[in-house]
Amino acid sequence: MTEGRFALERAGLDALRAALDRLDEGFAALPALEAASDGDAAALRRVLLETAARLTDNYPYFHPLYAGQMLKPPDPVARLAYALATWINPNNHALDGGRASSAMEKEAVADLAKMFGWDEHLGHLCGGGTMANLEALWAAGRLAPGAVLASAQAHYTHERISAVLGLPFEEVAADRFGRLDAEALARRLERGGVGTVVATLGTTATGSVDPLPGILRLKERHGFRLHVDAAYGGYFRLAENLDAPARQAFDAIGEADSIVVDPHKHGLQPYGCGCVLFRDPSVGRLYRHDSPYTYFSSSELHLGEISLECSRPGASAVALWATMRMLPLERRGTFARRLEDSRAAALDLHARLAKDPRFLPAFRPELDIVVWLVRDASLTACSARARRVFAAAARRNLHLALAELPAAFLDLEGAGIARDRDTVTCLRSVLMKPEHREWVGAIWAALDAAAGA
Repeated sequence: MTEGRFALERAGLDALRAALDRLDEGFAALPALEAASDGDAAALRRVLLETAARLTDNYPYFHPLYAGQMLKPPDPVARLAYALATWINPNNHALDGGRASSAMEKEAVADLAKMFGWDEHLGHLCGGGTMANLEALWAAGRLAPGAVLASAQAHYTHERISAVLGLPFEEVAADRFGRLDAEALARRLERGGVGTVVATLGTTATGSVDPLPGILRLKERHGFRLHVDAAYGGYFRLAENLDAPARQAFDAIGEADSIVVDPHKHGLQPYGCGCVLFRDPSVGRLYRHDSPYTYFSSSELHLGEISLECSRPGASAVALWATMRMLPLERRGTFARRLEDSRAAALDLHARLAKDPRFLPAFRPELDIVVWLVRDASLTACSARARRVFAAAARRNLHLALAELPAAFLDLEGAGIARDRDTVTCLRSVLMKPEHREWVGAIWAALDAAAGA
């Protein structure tokens, strides 16, 4: 299967060669320059082949039978556009270092903002969700001092980032479905002292979507700042096969004060490519600084003037821009249908698990992540069995993940499983590749064999 996969990339090399010729033509007025090289083509080939050999010591992240962590191959156009840009190697900190790529970043970020319903915004790309969330909470801490609240199922970086920023952080309980418990949040808000609430639309463990409409009602009453961490789930705003609670949450996302989304997850981009967006462009005043040796060639906005990061790869912006030209962010478009395929795959796998007496799924997936328990007499025994099935599946080229989840996420009483601990090791599958829809049968066959072993 890998031969067919990489054959597509080999075909793209012809397009890359043509694009390099076009790039060369754009600088034809310059005097000829002989590139610095030792000229040893044989050595270059030897080192690249050695590099390729080393890279085979990886799980097959590109293949549909890899259904473990959040790893999705870049789209071919993203990979080739990124490579093309490295011949220029632009730096999107200042326009002097990345003139074309800075303009492409602004256009791409504007399209991301429009996906969330914002015509006006402030935002930029960054190294990933961690850096993007840091910027959002940094701005929040200056605009709305006080504690940062997030669900117990929110990403661990929010607590870590709050510590870096010197902001108090408090965890709010999650409900039976891995979502922030709105009633628990309401009780905490009554005590006061809250500056920011983080809502997660697509938790990394289970893909759960926090109840954003209810959180917005609490915002009206208590006046906190609302940040939405949609690093994983943000693009699902375009999907049309979501259940009602998730649909309502994504429809309300434009009411947030800031949003984070990671193009290097569902956006088909190479690592690292995250994005932070602010609804109010005046947040830019918080970034104000002077760098007389940097921002001198243009009166236009330099991206470094609205970013905590300095040097940033312009190639990331070029790759994202090219991908969005190829696959526009529109409902019912090719890109949106691929997201719907991923969710359909998750629903298919969940249905198979629910019918099999060996397994107990936690709950119906809201996006494209499925988690399930391998049944045994007690949670300790279930955890051990999950690890054995995990290893047996890997021997059959099916790569899953393990997740330590609260016991409350599962109907243990109905399943007759003794609760001898508060958490249980579950199997977890992230079906984020569109090919997964056609591969659920093969995934199930390997899982069935692994469980039987």
